[in-house]
Amino acid sequence: MDKTAHEIVQLAREKDRWTSLDFFEDIFEGFQEFHGDRLFGDDEAVVGGVAKLDGKPVTVIGIQKGRDLQENIRRNFGSPHPEGYRKALRLMKQAEKFHRPIITLINTAGAYCGVGAEERGEGEAIARNLLEMSDLKVPIIAIIIGEGGSGGALALGLADEVWMLEQTIYAVLSPEGFASILWKDGSRAAEAAELMKVAAAELLELDVIDRVIPETVNGQALSKEKVSRMLQKSLIEKLTELCQTSTEELLERRYQRFRKF
Repeated sequence: MDKTAHEIVQLAREKDRWTSLDFFEDIFEGFQEFHGDRLFGDDEAVVGGVAKLDGKPVTVIGIQKGRDLQENIRRNFGSPHPEGYRKALRLMKQAEKFHRPIITLINTAGAYCGVGAEERGEGEAIARNLLEMSDLKVPIIAIIIGEGGSGGALALGLADEVWMLEQTIYAVLSPEGFASILWKDGSRAAEAAELMKVAAAELLELDVIDRVIPETVNGQALSKEKVSRMLQKSLIEKLTELCQTSTEELLERRYQRFRKF
């Protein structure tokens, strides 16, 4: 790994980083967005709906950060409220009903921890997603496209395969939070990032994730179009394989994948 973990943390948080909606546009066809959780409201930090991949219908769900300050405020900086996770679950249950594979794109520092979110059951919403996703009878692929922080990321990450883009992170909490808890000093975040094993290459080696999608070749950055094409090709190949697997075997593999941790 050429870059340090701290450098990768900074790249994963870049304000110009590709968003879920960018990938929806580049990888899929005919994306139709759905809104609301049918319980409280519509959380714009979570986007999702139905699209086509290689001519076949799929359900796509992503955590969306804004492209500028105004949109970030509207998207709550990519930190979902409980209704965002409940919207995601509504879409996943719909996908199961109509036998559509599910693809989730994850980019969040974590679920929103405000008083209102706690009052509306943030923890229960995340736990419910984990429970339901473990038993969904359709293939699920989760992809970290930026930050993958805490239970806020895991709520969309209980999948048959978990992938990461090369310059992304996936961790139980932020390096700043880790440093604050362990050393009572958030300024030691760079040191914490090295200890935490947050980078894609490290997590692939530890068998936490299943694939790394390259963002560079020989140190040179690849274009968004090139990365999207690679991701599209990989998704088509893997979903073709997963869709040929029996439901019983699919669920057993998913169970064993997370049980081993």
